[in-house]
Amino acid sequence: MRRIVSLLLILLLLSGCASPGTNGPAPAKDDSQTEAPASPEQEGEETPPEPEPYTILNPAVAPEGGSRDGVSYVPWDGVVEHLFFHPVVAYPEQAFDGDAAADGIDDFMVTAGEYLAILQSVYEKGFVLVDIADVWSEVTGEDGNPHMVRNTLYIPEGKKPLILSFDDTNYYPYMLGNGFSYKLILGEDGKVWSWGLDPAGKEVVSRDLDAIPILDKFVEEHPDFSPFGAKGCLSLTGYEGILGYRTQTSTEGWTEEQEANRQKEREAVKPIIAELKRTGWTFGSHTWGHIRLGTKSLDHIQADTQRWADEVGSLVGPTKVLFYPHGERPDGDDWKKTGPVFQYLQSQGFRIFCSVGINSFSWIKKDISAVICDRLHPDGTTLRGSEKVVGWYAPFYDTKEIIDLESRPERPVRWMNPPA
Repeated sequence: MRRIVSLLLILLLLSGCASPGTNGPAPAKDDSQTEAPASPEQEGEETPPEPEPYTILNPAVAPEGGSRDGVSYVPWDGVVEHLFFHPVVAYPEQAFDGDAAADGIDDFMVTAGEYLAILQSVYEKGFVLVDIADVWSEVTGEDGNPHMVRNTLYIPEGKKPLILSFDDTNYYPYMLGNGFSYKLILGEDGKVWSWGLDPAGKEVVSRDLDAIPILDKFVEEHPDFSPFGAKGCLSLTGYEGILGYRTQTSTEGWTEEQEANRQKEREAVKPIIAELKRTGWTFGSHTWGHIRLGTKSLDHIQADTQRWADEVGSLVGPTKVLFYPHGERPDGDDWKKTGPVFQYLQSQGFRIFCSVGINSFSWIKKDISAVICDRLHPDGTTLRGSEKVVGWYAPFYDTKEIIDLESRPERPVRWMNPPA
């Protein structure tokens, strides 16, 4: 059983699959962590609080007069950097307890403390958040055919644009009881919080233990980090629901009782989706079944894509962003050729196709209206990487200051032990 769990974890995560300046454990519980307030499915309907105003702007539109709120905006045509994360570890002592999943979590995740430290670092290095969908646009060329173009972004002077994306924001069952939050809820303040059980089994809601509310809180404290209101793009599968809610169907033996519960879960997640979208979060597809787009048949991919649209797209709305599971490119090489799988996916409305790499590479395809791009992956594999790998992430943070070796398992750190 341990071997099966370990293999499942590796398959799920191969999509790339501390306070600032310290190497301590994840943030301790504080006043922002309380006994869980009632989530929508726990109590009857209550009048929600009036939401705080939230403004979302398009960075491809220059502010009138070249400035906004006393800040000068200048055109940016350089690289738009892109970092992505898997769900963050809330309780390292539970995640890294030596069970069959511990090494996989160590490889592919960062702790809540490491994540917060990375946010602080990119903020201090002058990055500002932009939404991935604002970086490229589809236009009609002189030949009458649509194609993608890279937009000129108008960025606060002295700043650099940064995309954040988050794979597998589904809160899979294997994560529950393994050091992660269990789901997203709306707190009594109307904001998005995480809900879960701590290692002692106590219910906890927090804005300090999950990547989404951590970033929300960080932007509240540093509004100049998100001058356009952007947060990040959530990359969703569907086979075990979304955002911690079991909105999926099964192909066998589906009962009326199961369907009634699924509909209840769908209704419960809708206000959370609405609040995320209102406050700068967007959504992308990670395929319904986290499938390999380079090896699965076209028929299988078509069925999976339709199922994602039915079960996930029907909740979060249409998206033009597709994040490749396991980083595996359609037809084997989406950059040099446009095969039948890529053509099909593009026909379904996808225009921005994201893999994983060593830099924020992007390429506008010439033969079809699409752009492909790579993104970097802060996680255990890169935090433990060689001096060369450390160098790839130097524009964003000092790996040696970020990694929390006190909380992580005792495994090799290559920049500490260079090869002879």
